[in-house]
Amino acid sequence: MFGIDSSEFLVIVIIAVIVIGPKDLPRALYKVGQIVGKAQGMARHFRTGIDAMVREVELEELEKKWAAQNKRIMEEHPPEVSGDALPAPVESSVQDGAQDAPPYVAESAPVEHPPFVAESAPIVPPSPAPTSANDGPPYVAEAPAVQPHKGDAAA
Repeated sequence: MFGIDSSEFLVIVIIAVIVIGPKDLPRALYKVGQIVGKAQGMARHFRTGIDAMVREVELEELEKKWAAQNKRIMEEHPPEVSGDALPAPVESSVQDGAQDAPPYVAESAPVEHPPFVAESAPIVPPSPAPTSANDGPPYVAEAPAVQPHKGDAAA
C-alpha cells in the first residue's frame, strides 16, 4: 500500500517494540488501525463526491448537445401538418361560472341506470327442528342419583 519492503517493515516493527514496548503495542496498533480506517473512509467519501460532480457536469454537457442536435434536426425536417392534426386550442370565455371544455377533450357520456334492478329476497335462516326431551345421543347415560351416606358431612 505504501511501498514498504519487508526489510523496512521489519525495522519499523523493531523500533515500535523498543519505543512503545510490548505491553502497549497491541493498543497502539489498534489506534493506528482506527485512524487508517477513518482516513480511508474520508478519502472514499471525497472521491464519491468528486465523481458525482463530474457526472452532473457531463450530464449537463450531453443535455446541451442533445438540445442543439434536436433543434438542428427539427429545423431541417419540420413536422408535416395534416388534416388529422388536432386544432389549436381556442380560448373560451367563462360562462355561468363554468369553463367550456376544449374542443379536443371528449365529453363524458351520461350515466344511464337500468330501468329495473332485480333484488334478491332476504335470506331467512332455517328454523330448528322441534326437539323432544329424549332427543340426544343414545350413548350418554344419565347420572345416578347420589344417596348421601351415613358418614358424609352433607348428610
